[in-house]
Amino acid sequence: MTTYPTDLSNNQWQTISKNFDTEQKRKYDFRDFTNGILYLIKIGCQWRMLPSDFAHWKIVYSYFSSCKKKGIGEDIHESWIEKVRVLHDKNEEPTVGIIDAQSVKNTLASS
Repeated sequence: MTTYPTDLSNNQWQTISKNFDTEQKRKYDFRDFTNGILYLIKIGCQWRMLPSDFAHWKIVYSYFSSCKKKGIGEDIHESWIEKVRVLHDKNEEPTVGIIDAQSVKNTLASS
């Protein structure tokens, strides 16, 4: 299979693989699906234009849709934020929140 700049490194895959059921036998593994999704997001192409190096676009889309419904993307995002905060000697969870008054004003005005 061709490698792409958008492919996950081994360390990145090791970090997020715990979010997937990697034990179940499949023709393609979740890393291949994830690499296909990352390619699509970075390039901005349509699902049907996903290169044939990846699983068929319908299969990749099916796994994307399933993961989205389960909130796996949000879980991965949160875990990476925690890791980055720890790397920068901060608490895993932020202790302060900032509200953008302009955004609140625009939201209220459009209601």
